[in-house]
Amino acid sequence: MSGVCRELEMWNKSNSDELAVQSELDNHLNGDMEDPKVTFLETVDILLAEHKTEEALLVLDAEEKSSPELKDLGDDSTAAVSAFKAAFLKRKAMLVEQLVMICEQPSFCLPELKKALSGLTKLGKGSLAQQLLLKAYGSRLQKSIESFLPLCTIYSETYAASLSKLVFSTISLATKESTLLFGDMPSYTNRIVQWAEFEIESFVRLVKENSPSPETICALRAASVCIQGSLSHCSLLESEGLKFSKLLMVLLRPHVEEILDLNFRRSRRRVLDLARDDDVLLPSAQVGSSHFVASPSNIILTSSGKKFMSIVKDILDQLTPLAVIHFGGTILNKILQVFDRYIETLIKALPGPSEDDSLMESKDSLNFRAETDAQQVALLGTAFTVADELLPMAVLKTFARKIENKEAGGGCNEGIGQNLVISAAEYKEWRRHLQHSWDKLRDHFCRQYVLTFIYSREGKARLDARIYLEGKGDDLFWDCDPLPSLPFQALFGRLQQLASVVGDVLLGKEKIQKVLLSRLTETVVMWLSDEQEFWDVFEDEYVQLQPFGLQQLILDMHFIVEIAVCGGYSSRNVHQLVSAVITRAIGTFSAKGVDPQSALPEDEWFVDTAKSAINKLMLGTSGSETSELDEHIILHDESSDFDETPLSPSSIESVDSFASANTGVIESPTDLTEPEA
Repeated sequence: MSGVCRELEMWNKSNSDELAVQSELDNHLNGDMEDPKVTFLETVDILLAEHKTEEALLVLDAEEKSSPELKDLGDDSTAAVSAFKAAFLKRKAMLVEQLVMICEQPSFCLPELKKALSGLTKLGKGSLAQQLLLKAYGSRLQKSIESFLPLCTIYSETYAASLSKLVFSTISLATKESTLLFGDMPSYTNRIVQWAEFEIESFVRLVKENSPSPETICALRAASVCIQGSLSHCSLLESEGLKFSKLLMVLLRPHVEEILDLNFRRSRRRVLDLARDDDVLLPSAQVGSSHFVASPSNIILTSSGKKFMSIVKDILDQLTPLAVIHFGGTILNKILQVFDRYIETLIKALPGPSEDDSLMESKDSLNFRAETDAQQVALLGTAFTVADELLPMAVLKTFARKIENKEAGGGCNEGIGQNLVISAAEYKEWRRHLQHSWDKLRDHFCRQYVLTFIYSREGKARLDARIYLEGKGDDLFWDCDPLPSLPFQALFGRLQQLASVVGDVLLGKEKIQKVLLSRLTETVVMWLSDEQEFWDVFEDEYVQLQPFGLQQLILDMHFIVEIAVCGGYSSRNVHQLVSAVITRAIGTFSAKGVDPQSALPEDEWFVDTAKSAINKLMLGTSGSETSELDEHIILHDESSDFDETPLSPSSIESVDSFASANTGVIESPTDLTEPEA
């Protein structure tokens, strides 16, 4: 009672308006009979002094319900407030302060916290109670993170997943407790969302700050594991009505894309390092062997393709299912860039000039060169195997496994994985890009191979239009048993020998054998069609053209077609190119007064003559022509893997060695991809 009196005196000094209250209470205190209100206030004061918050809450609640004077406590519009009502409100505020102090304890016991929050809710402080709940969980989360951060360098690949578990499990617990204590009113839910978004932003910032060096494979693995764990937790939260997957990906995407970009840059540098390895090529031809014989497994296991695939698999193996789903398109594009760099490296290994000046300048830095035909064909086979088999297989295996694992683990809800898996059209376009990259390597090989055949070491063209200007001489035969001109006979022998090399090195790879030999044949005709110096000889106004020149040129063109037909790699492109050359030749000779109607026999004659010439050259029956052919042209430069001896028809063993592929017309030499299922 003395304590109550002292408090009343303090109130009196602080507020003169409470004099009446003091007088009234003094009268009660000094009265003979005990007032229930005074007893109530004394009881509350004792409970508050002893920090018995639960009992104080019960007493206050019971008094508020039973006392008519305490009705409408929330109505502050009444000018006059009774002394008892004011004393009641003050004690109620004191209880709120004590409950807040309990909630703000650095180390809290969850049951005690829940009791305090429940008490605040009963006192009409639900909003404050939820703020204290979130603050308590946030404080506990911060302590857990501070304890874990020193371990990030030790667990560099899984630290992000561990942080993710800490953050999202705390968000889940806080959400459940909030729903139990305060219900699912929009105001409470919005506050939970705002708090969770803040914690997620802090989490992403910690992931970035503690990430390993972004260009390392460890950083890529950590980022993939982070995506997997975080989005999985987001999926679980969606069952509670909280959707954070989009926000998470918006925050994480720049970080993950930077890591992917730097890792693929590192991969491209590793591909360039292949050019400095001495063992990047297949083993060279054995001593005493005219060419190297390899099985398909040699191409896969003993070539630069194995190293290239190792580089790609190092990255693919780090990916998790959800990382594939969200970044699959980016990953495929990056792989294309690495493959393009690989093709550039192989182009630099081939002899001859490159259309890309930068590639030409860097050829000197190579430690290896594909000097022989076998080595060059092996490079083409390696790149083809990678583009057509190994790389698509590795990508499909990784993507299919990741997506299957994701679906088996429970489908992610809205916002995870929808419209992000690569489509069949995207994959087909990716395969087409791989094919086009390989086409560059193939075309470079064909171009330099044909130019090596056409031009001598001194730069003089062996395939000279002047051979069609004279009926007799060193360069032309025309009698009752006509043959193609000597350069085309030599071309036949060169293609036959190359077909033998291709058949051995690319054993079992009939598709690429056809494509390669067909493209070589096309390249010869394309050079003839596009070489203006060749046609300038015919268009010279001082040159007199004769019918036999047109006949010989057309026979040579039909001979090229029959070479492709005999070898089993004929294509519509070859026919179209040859037809265009014949049409141009007829027009050019007609302009010089040669009547094609009278000068040219039927087309069947050219076809039969070309076939007959191939048979003669295959059987080596034209002995008189052999010596002159040898004197006309020496086919092999120093880069050839055969002895530098003149080519003669008698050097041909059999038609079976000409090509291992089955005879047939292929649609196009660039169509390498299989039809999509």
